[in-house]
Amino acid sequence: MKKIAIKKGTVLQRKGETNSKVYFVENGLLRSYTIDEKGKEHIYMFGPENWLVTDSCEPDTPCQLFIDAIEDTVLNVASKEEMLKETPDIKALFRRLNSMQNRIIMLMSSSAKERYEHFIDTYPNIIQRVPLRMVASYLGITPEALSRVRNELSQKK
Repeated sequence: MKKIAIKKGTVLQRKGETNSKVYFVENGLLRSYTIDEKGKEHIYMFGPENWLVTDSCEPDTPCQLFIDAIEDTVLNVASKEEMLKETPDIKALFRRLNSMQNRIIMLMSSSAKERYEHFIDTYPNIIQRVPLRMVASYLGITPEALSRVRNELSQKK
């Protein structure tokens, strides 16, 4: 890992860039966040001392998060490629982190309709296998709200 010191306000990563860095906060504070289509900021996480902060995007894939320093910060930085070479089992961990990150960002910044449509695209066969109350719970909405979303979508067909 390479140690760097950055100033408050330094942007380490922008949404849409390809960045395969992992940041370990030695001293200071980072944040990772996204900005939705309406311009609203959604903070994904804060990274205080002894925390790892990264966008779980795959190498050569556009990242979903901005990462910046809220305070003057000292970081240890490594590339994901280096980490994968040293610890092959970490690839499965990155996949799980990516899945969780996508879900959290979607829950923070997408409408119930968008979350339901994503659910159908991601799990096309599950809708017939589980009760709708479980689907609603997964989406973070009430069963009544799910019923309204499903009704709205069925009327558009």
